Amino acid sequence: MNMTMKRIFTSSFMGWVLLAAATVAYFSFKGKDALKFGIDLVGGSYITLEIDQNDVIKTELYDKIKSFQAILDQAAIELESKPVFQNNMLSFVFDSKQQAQEAQVLFRHDYNQLVYTVKENELQVSLSEMYLNHLISDAADANIHILERRLNGLSVAEIHISKQDNRFIVVELPDVQDPEQAKTMIGQSAIMEFKIVEDSAPSRQELMDKYDHELPEGTMIVSGSSRGSKGKMYYLVPDYATVSGKFFKNAKVDFGGELQTELCVHFEFDDEGGKRFHELTSRNIGKPLAIVLDGQIVQVATINSAIGKNGLIQGNFKADEAATLAKLLKSGAFKAKVDFISERQIGPTLGQESVNKGLLSCVIGLFFLLVFGIYFYRLSGFFAVLALAYNLILILLFMSLVKATLTLPGIAGMILTVGMAVDASILIYEQIRECLSRGLSITQAVQDGFADAMMVILDANITTFIVAAVLFYFGTGPIQGFAVTMMLGIISTLVTGLFFLKSIFKMYLTTFHVSKLSI
Repeated sequence: MNMTMKRIFTSSFMGWVLLAAATVAYFSFKGKDALKFGIDLVGGSYITLEIDQNDVIKTELYDKIKSFQAILDQAAIELESKPVFQNNMLSFVFDSKQQAQEAQVLFRHDYNQLVYTVKENELQVSLSEMYLNHLISDAADANIHILERRLNGLSVAEIHISKQDNRFIVVELPDVQDPEQAKTMIGQSAIMEFKIVEDSAPSRQELMDKYDHELPEGTMIVSGSSRGSKGKMYYLVPDYATVSGKFFKNAKVDFGGELQTELCVHFEFDDEGGKRFHELTSRNIGKPLAIVLDGQIVQVATINSAIGKNGLIQGNFKADEAATLAKLLKSGAFKAKVDFISERQIGPTLGQESVNKGLLSCVIGLFFLLVFGIYFYRLSGFFAVLALAYNLILILLFMSLVKATLTLPGIAGMILTVGMAVDASILIYEQIRECLSRGLSITQAVQDGFADAMMVILDANITTFIVAAVLFYFGTGPIQGFAVTMMLGIISTLVTGLFFLKSIFKMYLTTFHVSKLSI
């Protein structure tokens, strides 16, 4: 008996037993954090965002002003006044109708996707409906990419974000019941703009009084605080910024100030942003520059020299404030503003019931497979069921390690994997039976049976894995959940079928000196 136990404990099978024990200990230690569950299992929040159409139009047309001005300068055509943006269109006023028509021809040559209308000496530029829909769809795609990076950066992983009807974005946040918390998780628009300060005053009313309650064309009032000032200040700034956070390349928490002890956020522009920022600061040396984040000024500083690709944001930040701002800026600003359209919550009741039924179906399936295996393959059938149980353990372990989300379709994928694992065992057993019928020894028959079945099992599982990978790449939400468990299930099937099951047979044959295999 002691020799038998010694052989069992020194066999390769004990390594699998230790791995199973370690897996159980791992799940016990991690508790409910061991596995991530989808919104269909634990409930959560659905939030619908809509791309701000007016912001898309304004951004696109304002970005064209500089190019239009360069075209006019090259053609020696002068404007009667600065371009004005109103009613979602740009308006250029010339000295004559002829000049307006000439400008129309020049503009259309370079930007034929825009709509041009000449009224007397005025040229109006707007977006065609087709081009606007294209821009809105692009903005939605870009915002989805930003949201994915932002939520993952804020340690809110395993979310699903999708686009609907080009202009809507649906965000699914599992296990979040508070809509306000959900909005906080989605974060700010993080639209950072750099604007020259034209004027300032301690109150909005005082600033308005300076201009007889009629602000200069193309300007707006923004509130915020300035270094050295007490309380809130109000600033007159341009209503459009040529330099914004969409040109950010990187952002991180750093130290600045006179003694290099003040927390700040260091930012770096890409090449285009660096060029624009250098042009803005070189033309406005000595003037105050406002850094505006989501409509609020976080810092005002005087431009002492031209600045290139790098800069600092100082605002008496606390550590968590600086870290959050850096993450938001690093993830990127929304390409277009979004509005919260709707929010709804679903409870975990249905999900818990689905989990219970999924587990019950696995237990029932394993029981029937046990009956089937013992009836057709006797003791070897029992070994196959052990491999199936180990298969499920490995799937859960892999899902936990790669931080995959278990969804309701994922549970279906797990159950399907069990059936595929049975196929692998049957192929192996039939090969072993064939080898035994040819008069091979039990040890040789087992060895050849596994070797002969290996290529067939690999071929079948690799083709299925490719299909699952395609589903994961092109699918969304539930389809991806199904594909993930399928791929992990295929890997665990190969591991348990070709290695774990073989180690059981090897331990059994060498320990008990079997003269007749029960198969």
